[in-house]
Amino acid sequence: MVSRVIPVESFDLVIFGGTGDLARRKIIPGLFRRYVAGQIPEEARIVGAARAELDDQGFRALAAEAIGEFVGPAKREGDAVERFLAHLSYVAVDAKGEAGWSALKAKMRPGVTQAFYFSVAPALFGDLAERLHLHGIATPEARIVVEKPFGRDLASARALNATLAAHFTEHQIYRIDHYLGKETVQNLMAVRFANILFEPLWNARHVDHVQITVAETVGVGGRGAYYDKSGAMRDMVQNHMMQLLCLIAMEAPYRFDPDAVRDEKLKVIHALEPVRPEDIVRGQYRGTKDAPSYVQDAENQSSTTESYVALKVNVANWRWKGTPFYLRTGKKLRARASEIAVVFKEVPHSIFGEEEGWRENVLSIRLQPNEGMTLSVMIKEPGPGGMRLTEVPLDMSFAEALGADGADIPDAYERLIMDVIRGNQTLFMRGDEVEAAWAWTDPIIAGWEGRGDRPKPYDAGSSGPEDALMLLHRDGRRWREIRE
Repeated sequence: MVSRVIPVESFDLVIFGGTGDLARRKIIPGLFRRYVAGQIPEEARIVGAARAELDDQGFRALAAEAIGEFVGPAKREGDAVERFLAHLSYVAVDAKGEAGWSALKAKMRPGVTQAFYFSVAPALFGDLAERLHLHGIATPEARIVVEKPFGRDLASARALNATLAAHFTEHQIYRIDHYLGKETVQNLMAVRFANILFEPLWNARHVDHVQITVAETVGVGGRGAYYDKSGAMRDMVQNHMMQLLCLIAMEAPYRFDPDAVRDEKLKVIHALEPVRPEDIVRGQYRGTKDAPSYVQDAENQSSTTESYVALKVNVANWRWKGTPFYLRTGKKLRARASEIAVVFKEVPHSIFGEEEGWRENVLSIRLQPNEGMTLSVMIKEPGPGGMRLTEVPLDMSFAEALGADGADIPDAYERLIMDVIRGNQTLFMRGDEVEAAWAWTDPIIAGWEGRGDRPKPYDAGSSGPEDALMLLHRDGRRWREIRE
């Protein structure tokens, strides 16, 4: 199956922080891949903006280097890179001063979609927003894209929302979470709401529990100063994992509409119960002879910041009352994997008795690596010798099912940037969602800080602290093994 590529209308996209790491690794390579796919029109313009004193050729050289490093050779055949680079230009601007803004205004064309990507520190969001309006650059329909962190607590999130709202309306603000751009995350909504198969079973009567895992093999080296002020709870749970939980637990929206979808996600956040201290496990990785510890990476020997957190979360509504959601995320773990596992209940009565090898049905939704879904079911083991049961997967790997290799599945940033140009906010967080998530998260963090809890040590390359195993064991359950 060949996916349909629908071109967008002509646009001017300004990337503030255009010389930064995110632009180099994700934004520019993603735009190039969309250009090669035929989705970006020849009239489109992409403007890099940063403090660095570069000219157009210097920015194009930077972009060419990024494409060479992060895009496979198959996409760079012929003159594709040269044709794409012709769409790029550069303006040196001072986010806190007046330099460069008149030159940027001169590059903006009337009558085309305007988008401004704030690939900068949140402290600069207000300055950029103010100057876009002060210099008459942004139109009433212009869109701005802002990266996390969306604050570090409820108070700062409210202040950030107020800063942006002073210059842009909510329908102009796109708070980007790249997890929501993953193919599997969007397919989760399709599987739930476009098929009759799962939705009748998608409730506490039939689902025993849900596990959401985001495991990383890397540590915090290189970003330890930032991470030590954040930790796993702020860095992953409050945003990425909260969004995954919402998509699993939400009711069906009345239609596939940005506000309808986000209204249902907001209801889930409001339904989350406070988390008890005994349902929280925090961890911090230890060093080995070959690798530094967390406190070495963070350059803070007395740090009590968690590099791992596991939670038991309950959703207090009719659909999910009594079905726990177990969340875990951490650095320096055994394998890199992101998975949602919906574990269904046992059959009420087994006609096969205590048959060895019996397993519950599990719908495994893999976000990385190898995006796809697998439903485990029980069948008779082939061969003579009686009724012996074995577990087999019904595999819905996208690369195989859709006749595409992994390189043909768009990166999350590619999809989300194109949604910005189209004006589709479905996969972006609304301001009240962000604030509601912090309102739930803040008491959890305040609780362990008030108790003086210290994170439990765990070995790099393990599955996390031993206490995290007990979080499920005491409920008669177990974590799924973390696998690449």
